[in-house]
Amino acid sequence: MFCGLLLAPWLHAETPVEVTLVDLLDEPRGFCLDTLGDDGMHAHTCESYQGELEEDQAYDVDMMADGTFRLIEFDLCMAAPGRSAGSMLSLQPCDGRDTQRFEHRSNGKIVSLAAPGNCVTVGAGPSRNAGGGTPIHLIRDLTLEVCDGSRDDRQQWRLRTSAD
Repeated sequence: MFCGLLLAPWLHAETPVEVTLVDLLDEPRGFCLDTLGDDGMHAHTCESYQGELEEDQAYDVDMMADGTFRLIEFDLCMAAPGRSAGSMLSLQPCDGRDTQRFEHRSNGKIVSLAAPGNCVTVGAGPSRNAGGGTPIHLIRDLTLEVCDGSRDDRQQWRLRTSAD
């Protein structure tokens, strides 16, 4: 008699993390990858300072090893539909297409595997007022840009499970 447990292949443990810019720029709470409405992305004040990871900033670290930056609560994946420098990032239903694959490298850069010379990059400042929070939250654009040392302050990312 077989008494095993059969699990669907898409079911797995979810370990939430924030993807936060290493350099604080002009935001002492830091900038995190964040949603911009239903399908866009931007860099936004990291909200973990409030005590927990927020649903629009909690990515599944277990899927990152396979190149997928999946926003857990929304079951959407970061994507680079445009492959050239200056292209905006978006959120799409996770389907494994090459534009949804990224590598978080040991130097902190998040490289698009569909456009390997381009990294996830926070826009140049100054930051804009995003409202909410005390003090007010800040935002910046989020695009793919050529990976190079001149943008390290806006291209190096780390993962964390809570505010520092």
